[in-house]
Amino acid sequence: MNTNDVIVVTGAAGFIGSYLTGYLNELGYTQLVLVDDFSNEHKSPNLKDKKYIHKVHREQFFDWIKSHPGLIKYVFHLGARTDTTEMDYEVHKKWNLDYSKNIWEVCSQYHIPLVYASSAATYGNGEYGYEDNHNIIKDLKPLNPYGVSKNEFDIWALNQPQCPPFWAGLKFFNVFGPNEYHKGRMASVIMHSFNQIKTNGAVKLFRSHNPDYKDGEQIRDFIYVKDVVNICVWLMEKQTESGLYNTGTGKARTFLALVRAIYSTLDIPENINFIDTPIDIRDKYQYFTEANMQKLRAVGYDKSMYTLEEGVKEYVTDFLLTNTYY
Repeated sequence: MNTNDVIVVTGAAGFIGSYLTGYLNELGYTQLVLVDDFSNEHKSPNLKDKKYIHKVHREQFFDWIKSHPGLIKYVFHLGARTDTTEMDYEVHKKWNLDYSKNIWEVCSQYHIPLVYASSAATYGNGEYGYEDNHNIIKDLKPLNPYGVSKNEFDIWALNQPQCPPFWAGLKFFNVFGPNEYHKGRMASVIMHSFNQIKTNGAVKLFRSHNPDYKDGEQIRDFIYVKDVVNICVWLMEKQTESGLYNTGTGKARTFLALVRAIYSTLDIPENINFIDTPIDIRDKYQYFTEANMQKLRAVGYDKSMYTLEEGVKEYVTDFLLTNTYY
């Protein structure tokens, strides 16, 4: 990648997309084309002071790229409908499946390398484990329409005869970090817990409804957003083997450990209570996720990841306490 190359970031006003935009700027990339629905005013602070050359509404993007043939050198496709409580599959199909197919076809037609966001939600309850093995993708059983739409696109991509010159589908695990203020209910547990602690000193976690897990000992692979964008950019720079890649730390941690990391950072006594998991998500709730990271490591990614404690400390200290954006 050359710093003069023109790079597309879809979902650029969102959480990971805006962080990637800022990170690319930090690395010297300013020839960016940002694609999103920019009408949500709650997202606009995510792009404050970012450097780019064009903003293109997601509905106009395909016409725009056809009128600029040869301009785009790379595409990071992070735009998606990410609300896991949205049960209307047609909404997810439109933005996570059909739109992604159009992105793929454009990248194939114009020979543009593509990194896109898949999701660990594709793994469902983990009946087939959490290994980014192409042979199991068609058998996975996601627990909600969001996960289904992401998995359907992975299946479709793996079966395409026409492909971008390089492509990587990244199965994001539980990503947290700055620029998620707009996400509401879908924001990370770190942000929700921090806000609860600042309001009344106490945190409410979901009670376990699974006899195999004690309250608060539900386990997830939490990955700091800085590690996510490091992986995105590294794959685009190295363009190793095309395919699906897990994007987690490889070390799952409990929700209790997460909350205790926040209390430790704030240096105040713990006060943790448990509430019932909402009915609308209870039967679709993942009790364990952990990325098998061997595939990414095998192609040469050797950077160390933030530990949960390191990521929480930086996020809380540098961003949440001051309501700062990256």
